[in-house]
Amino acid sequence: MLHESTALSRLLEIELIMAFMFEKLEVYQKAVDFADDIASRTERITGSYRYLADQLNRAALSIATNLPEGNGRFAKPDRRNFFTIARGSAQECVSLLEIARRRNLIVESASSGSKFRLEIIARMISGLINGLAERDE
Repeated sequence: MLHESTALSRLLEIELIMAFMFEKLEVYQKAVDFADDIASRTERITGSYRYLADQLNRAALSIATNLPEGNGRFAKPDRRNFFTIARGSAQECVSLLEIARRRNLIVESASSGSKFRLEIIARMISGLINGLAERDE
């Protein structure tokens, strides 16, 4: 009986590890780091521009949350859809960062650095999308 319990426990442990394999993806790690950085940079924005900070945070979070959601889907079209949404959210962040820079809510160097990071993330997401097309179902 103890042996069965240990075997079941090990199986559950393996399933848990496999369920969150996306955490090992470099693009996921970069997306979470980016969302965290944006949250830190925008937390002091108040008043009439709070809507801009909120939208930028939502777009950054969308990148980080749609990658694992897509990874958890079994059908290739579903995976592609969530990865495409993540890539679109990265593009959305670019325009939001530009508006924030123009309104002097984010300094030029931070905006440029964030855009560079987004370009890398977007390219990596495109690689995931293109990789789906190359794999057999």
